Amino acid sequence: MRILFWGTPRFALPSLAALEPAGHEVVGVVTRPDRRRGRGRRPGPSPVKEFALGRGYPVLAPEAPRAERFQEAARRTRPDVSVVVAYGRILSRRLLDLPRLGSLNVHASLLPALRGAAPVNWAVARGHDETGATVMRMVEEMDAGPVLAQVRAPIGPEDTASTVADRLSEIAAPLLLETLAELEGGRAREVEQDHGAATYAPKVDRTTARIDWTRDARSVANLIRGMDASPGAWTLLAGQPVKLFRPVALDGGWSGTEAGELAGAATAEPGRVLLAGGAPGLVVAAPGLVVATAAGAVRIGEVQPPGKRRMPSSAWLRGRPPGAVERFE
Repeated sequence: MRILFWGTPRFALPSLAALEPAGHEVVGVVTRPDRRRGRGRRPGPSPVKEFALGRGYPVLAPEAPRAERFQEAARRTRPDVSVVVAYGRILSRRLLDLPRLGSLNVHASLLPALRGAAPVNWAVARGHDETGATVMRMVEEMDAGPVLAQVRAPIGPEDTASTVADRLSEIAAPLLLETLAELEGGRAREVEQDHGAATYAPKVDRTTARIDWTRDARSVANLIRGMDASPGAWTLLAGQPVKLFRPVALDGGWSGTEAGELAGAATAEPGRVLLAGGAPGLVVAAPGLVVATAAGAVRIGEVQPPGKRRMPSSAWLRGRPPGAVERFE
């Protein structure tokens, strides 16, 4: 089939890469315009644009998909179907209906759960133990179209939004190919979503990613994992923002000395540092950085100070004077 592909981030690449080997013709790739990235803030192409140019696919990067000039260019590609994977903009009914077989979307959740811009982040941040990918027919309402196919995937206790997104992007590609084959053969079955069961996953931003130490240890750890790697969960130390990664919730299952000292942490103020490197304080299975929450504590594996790279918390602590890390806000 002739496919007009819409996508922007790395998540979309496995689906795009799978189309041509499966016998489909990629007649165009629509992606977001170049954006300033990195420390130098130089304009750079999206991962999808970079890949598409390498394959020789025609690339369209409109500032506004509703612009008549862009819509005419899209129409000239004469697609049989549009495939949208994390493009990042709302499409009008006119664009959705442009291909003769309509438009399909690959969404990173088990719809109707987690409709919206950040389904992977919220699946992890809310402590889900399972998520998945869905291929649906696009309608004008956000992520509300009929479902054509789904595949499930587990979320492990050490998974982050980054690892889950990578996993889903890989399993979504064969799911998309199977759906396109069924659509082409007239065998595709569309099932309406249970709209009453819908949950939502709004866009994450800096405000979303701020750590609230007055929550319990499990909730704090889930938030940190869910905001990894972007935008990155953060907190304040002496008025300066610090990003935290690789958390472990210390909220039960301990014995002996550890149990007694963890119980003592229950009286600590949320955000109070209980262990910094090898300093006296809470004794746990491994040294490092341990912070009190409203219930339990969280061990932090990695830290990113302002303007620097992520590093092990032990390395970060070695570079700070004694007593400099007392409480996060």
